[in-house]
Amino acid sequence: MSSMRKSDKQLHVAMFPWLAFGHILPFFELAKVLAHKGQVRITFISTPGNINRLPKIPRHIEPFITLVSLPFLHEHKASLPENGESTMDVPIDKAAELIMAYEGLQESLAQLLKSSAPNWILFDFIGHWIPPLAKSLNIPCAFFCIFPALDTCFFHIPKSHLGNPASFRTKIEDFFGPPKWVPFPSNIGLKFHEVKKIFGGPHFAQNDHEDTILTCDLFVYRSCTEFESEWLNLVGELHNKPVIPVGVIPPTLQVRDADEEDKNPMWANIKSWLDKQRHGSVVYVAFGSEIKIPQEDITEMALGLELSGFPFFWVIRKQQLSLTDLPNGFEDRTKDRGIVCKDWVPQLKILAHESVGAYFTHCGAGSILEGLNFGRVLVTLPFYVDQSLHARVLEEKKVGVEIPRNEQDGSFTRTSVAKSLMLAMVDEEGSIYRDKAKEMGLLFSDSHIQERYIENFIEYLQNYKLKN
Repeated sequence: MSSMRKSDKQLHVAMFPWLAFGHILPFFELAKVLAHKGQVRITFISTPGNINRLPKIPRHIEPFITLVSLPFLHEHKASLPENGESTMDVPIDKAAELIMAYEGLQESLAQLLKSSAPNWILFDFIGHWIPPLAKSLNIPCAFFCIFPALDTCFFHIPKSHLGNPASFRTKIEDFFGPPKWVPFPSNIGLKFHEVKKIFGGPHFAQNDHEDTILTCDLFVYRSCTEFESEWLNLVGELHNKPVIPVGVIPPTLQVRDADEEDKNPMWANIKSWLDKQRHGSVVYVAFGSEIKIPQEDITEMALGLELSGFPFFWVIRKQQLSLTDLPNGFEDRTKDRGIVCKDWVPQLKILAHESVGAYFTHCGAGSILEGLNFGRVLVTLPFYVDQSLHARVLEEKKVGVEIPRNEQDGSFTRTSVAKSLMLAMVDEEGSIYRDKAKEMGLLFSDSHIQERYIENFIEYLQNYKLKN
C-alpha cells in the first residue's frame, strides 16, 4: 500500500452505518483505508456501545478518524434490551424498535452535520431519511452498499418501471427468476421457501414507489468489475446514477495491527493444528455472528461434516448455540480430525492458511469477499434472502457450490452437505470450481488493482460538484 501522505485537498467524509456489525465493520475498514491515504478525514458515527466495540484504530491514522457517539433518545432506549444498540444484541422481535431508535437519531445527526460540515456523507440501506436531510444541508450523500450490485438490481424497482403493471411483482413465482429489467442472461432468482419466508402468503403486493435511498448523489459498492461488471453497469443505467466500486478491500489493503494478532496465543494454537493438516484438506466453517441456526439445521450440518470425512474447523458463536446443541457424541467422534471453536478467531489468518481448501458459509457479503480473496471454494448454505441471491451468482460464476434444499420447506440433509463438500474439495467434476476460485483469488488479492479502486473513489469525491 502506498504510504500515507498529507494533502492540501483533504476531504472530510462522514460515515453513518446501520446498527449491525456486519455493516459497521465494512464501513470502518473503508474509513481506515481512506484515512491511510492521508487525503481524507473521517467522522465515523454510531451509538456509544457500538463505538466502544470497534477495533482499535492503528496509531498512525488516529489523527484522521474521529469517532462520534450519538446516544438513543430515552423513549427509544427504554423499548430495547439493556445495552441493546446493534442487531447482535437485540432479538428479532425487537428489530422494529431498533430501526425506530436509529431513525430517532435524525436530529442529533443533523446538528452534527451542521457543526462539522463534511464534504460528503456515506449512509447505509436503512437510512432512507438521510438523502433529504443531506440535501437540506447542501451536503452530497452516497449510498455505500456492502452488498453486491446485483442485490440493488433485483430488489429495487427502477424509476422507469414505476407504475408499469408489466414490471410489477405480485406473486411468489415472480421472484423465481431475474426481474424483467435485467437485459442479459442470468438464472438469478429465489426459491419458493425463500420468498414465502420473507413475504408470507401466496400473494402480496410490492410497493410501487421510488426508494428514498435511490435519491442519493452516488452509489458506492464494496465490489469490483472483475466480479460483477454487468450488474455494476446495470444499476447505474437503471437508476441514472454514477456508480463507483471501491474494490473488495482485501487484507492486503486493510489497516490492522498485525503484530498484535500474531502474538495472540489463540492464533498460535490454531496455526499449530492447521500446520499438521494436508494442503487444501480442511473445511473452514463459519456462519457469521448473527445468523440464528435452527436445531435441525445444526444437526444436519454437523452430521454432514462428519459424513464427509474431511478435517474441519467450525466456528460457532455462543448465541448460535444458545437454543441449539450439537448432535450427541459429535465432538467426541470427530475430535481427531475436527475442531469446534466457540470463541472469536482470526478468520482472515485461518482462510489464508494453505491447509484450508473450502469455506462453508452462509454467503454473507463480507464472507464471500474474504473467502474468494484467498481463492477458497465457497460451499454455501444461505439463510436470508440476500444470501440466497449471492449463492446463485456464485454458482453461475463457478466459484461456489450451493447445498441443495427442499424448494418447498427449505430443509436439507446431511448427505447433501457431504456430497457438496466432496464436489467442492476433491471430485473431478468440481475441479472447475477450484480453478475458478483460485483465478478470482488472484484478482481479489491484487493490491495494485484494489488500490486503483480506492484512488478512483477519492478522486471522484474530490472533483464532485454538488448539483443544485
